[in-house]
Amino acid sequence: MKIVLVNTSDTIGGAAIAAKRLTDSLKSQNIEVKLLVQERKSKCDYIYSTSNSRLKRAINFLRFAFERFLFFFREKDASVRFAFSIGNIGEDISRNELIEEADIIHLHWINSSFLSLNSLKKIFSLNKPIVWTFHDMWAFTGGCHYAGDCEKYKSSCQNCPFLKRPKKKDLASRIWKRKSKIYKNSTINAVTCSNWLKNIAIESSLLKGNHIISIQNPIDIDVYKPSNKIESRSRLGISSKKKLILFGAMNINDKRKGSAYLIEALGFISNNKPEIIQEIALVIFGKNKTPFQSNFETINLNYISSQEDIVNVYNACDVFVTPSIEDNLPNTVVESHACGLPVVAFNATGMSEMISHKTNGYLAKYKSIEDLANGITWTLFDSDYNSLCIEARNRAVEFYSPKVSANKYINLYNSLLKS
Repeated sequence: MKIVLVNTSDTIGGAAIAAKRLTDSLKSQNIEVKLLVQERKSKCDYIYSTSNSRLKRAINFLRFAFERFLFFFREKDASVRFAFSIGNIGEDISRNELIEEADIIHLHWINSSFLSLNSLKKIFSLNKPIVWTFHDMWAFTGGCHYAGDCEKYKSSCQNCPFLKRPKKKDLASRIWKRKSKIYKNSTINAVTCSNWLKNIAIESSLLKGNHIISIQNPIDIDVYKPSNKIESRSRLGISSKKKLILFGAMNINDKRKGSAYLIEALGFISNNKPEIIQEIALVIFGKNKTPFQSNFETINLNYISSQEDIVNVYNACDVFVTPSIEDNLPNTVVESHACGLPVVAFNATGMSEMISHKTNGYLAKYKSIEDLANGITWTLFDSDYNSLCIEARNRAVEFYSPKVSANKYINLYNSLLKS
């Protein structure tokens, strides 16, 4: 059984991390698997790039820039600039050696002008079993990666709220129709990382008749594991003896990640419990163009690329707060739990199935600033903290161990080859 996983990147973004971890997990179960990406950053010998020259990398950049340029004149405003992908420009990988050799083609996140809709059409025409792990909603919408309150994907996308001039036959409508034609004579074995996204995908008109299941992303629990808090802080150069609140993401200015709710929650805490301001500090990691404004000491670690460093960060802190308003199965929550770090989040989307309220974290009422603040202070000062940490680790081991996820995918692969 030869499997090829396909993802835009091998290092950048949550989907890239998840795809690489799954590749590692499958290899640990003696599956012949390779990962095909547009531009390889890591040095693993099982990861292959479609762009091995400066010319090809320059062409990739021009493709990406041109697609963004096309959408620039149609976008509602700058806030949606990277939340919508047209999918009209990309590479043809249907004749790539790894694709030709593969028994099963396993797609992951293929945007940013890596694969276009025409690229997908050519892959589907190979008549090989296709598994597609959805890391967001793009596969079954008219172009958006997360639809928010819009439910037009249930029928047909039009009058798109992401566009400057939404109408019945707008850009989203044309993309939706193109996808409909491509999918019509194809079979997609869809996998979501959360039941939340699975239930949404089942309701989409584009995926009617396709098989949709949910399999969690794996994590190396021998790497992401609890360690001494004092030593972890020392390795990071953090001398503070305060209780540390951690917040981070690939891009923490992404509205979906809810940084505005965290800022307000911290303000609520400082206004209502001023006596604990000096006992708490905030640690931030990820791309951040807008400085946090709060009464709490703030330690900004910026973007962290080292796995060792991010493990140290989780172990140095006391609670991870992720006030996302739309998310699938964030790697940050899985990583936090694996390191024995409780998580506070809103009771919505994929968070609701990752966090057991007051068992391994706290689920606050959706978009409630007061309850988010209560969750933070309860976890830090009023909970049975050691029990939260133990349960967080136990859940990670039970649900996200490499063998667990790999075996579920292997069962899926075997069923497709038999049929």
